[in-house]
Amino acid sequence: MIMLDDILRIIEPLDREAMAAAERRQRQLTKPPGSLGRLEELSILLAGMQGDERPRAYRKQLILAAGDHGVASSGVSSYPQEVTAQMVQNFLEGGAAVNVFAQRAGVELTIVDAGVAVPVGPSDSLVSVRLGFGTENIAEGPAMSLEQAEAALDAGAKIARAAAAYDDVIGIGEMGIGNTTSAAAIVSVLCGRPPEAVTGRGASRSDEQLASKIAVVTRAIDVNQPDPTDGVDVLRTLGGFEIGVLAGVVLGAASRRTPVVLDGFITAAAALIAQAIVPLSRDYLIAGHRSAERGHGVALEHLGLKPLLELDMRLGEGTGAVLAMGIVDAAAASLNEMATFAEAGVSDSESSHNGGQVQ
Repeated sequence: MIMLDDILRIIEPLDREAMAAAERRQRQLTKPPGSLGRLEELSILLAGMQGDERPRAYRKQLILAAGDHGVASSGVSSYPQEVTAQMVQNFLEGGAAVNVFAQRAGVELTIVDAGVAVPVGPSDSLVSVRLGFGTENIAEGPAMSLEQAEAALDAGAKIARAAAAYDDVIGIGEMGIGNTTSAAAIVSVLCGRPPEAVTGRGASRSDEQLASKIAVVTRAIDVNQPDPTDGVDVLRTLGGFEIGVLAGVVLGAASRRTPVVLDGFITAAAALIAQAIVPLSRDYLIAGHRSAERGHGVALEHLGLKPLLELDMRLGEGTGAVLAMGIVDAAAASLNEMATFAEAGVSDSESSHNGGQVQ
């Protein structure tokens, strides 16, 4: 894929000069240094991502990719596969949790059909990059062809680069019955952890269902023997079309120096694939929250990310990312819009500080 090859060559590391300038400004703002805690760290990180000592996070977009998984036929979910298409329709009609949160937070939604088994639409609000009617069953063989894996990455990168021309921050979310099984297999391989350490209940309920799901993840890895040093191969053998598109979004956003706010377990799996393809892409990631899904903490630790929120959520859809994007916006705004001591005519001295507040 020519487009993807071009993108991979232009991803750059964080801009350390912009970060140093942002840190100097933070020390000059009308507050005791460090009093805004992680917001200060985040604002400096945003400066490094965007290559600007005055980073922006006002314009925000969530890219929500949906796709079906052949592994659903192995009984890994309590929900039928047609729920994926039904939920995509719900997103388009504005009735899902992510729609409610996004409207409140001023986040634009882009819904992507990456390969839902039952086609949805047509709709002016739906981006269709359909790569198939769902993936193959990973418990029996590869999820997709190499050509489909590359096409998924390419499509996601193009969507992200187009969004980054207008938006300051991009969040990612997903929908797909069976995708926690795929994500567990990906995290197991790329983080070097056994399936039972990273496989959670997802939409399953009973202990028996969980044990069966772990067995399916184990079988998928054994059958496919993915190369843990090759992110494209891991996607091809164990992934989902929506996971591939979201990994492409991470790469495309990174190529435009645009921060990416992750949602939960599945988006972390997509980020792991992107990192395996281009390690520098990890520099552009922000963990929106820590999911209650078992393997999410493992994935975040491997990525070296500390989540902004921990609300015991495990819905997916991008809900956690949208909630966290408000915090990202606040971090950037605090750096940009607060006055410095000199601008405000406030004395910057020990006598002007009392209990962590400026008096």
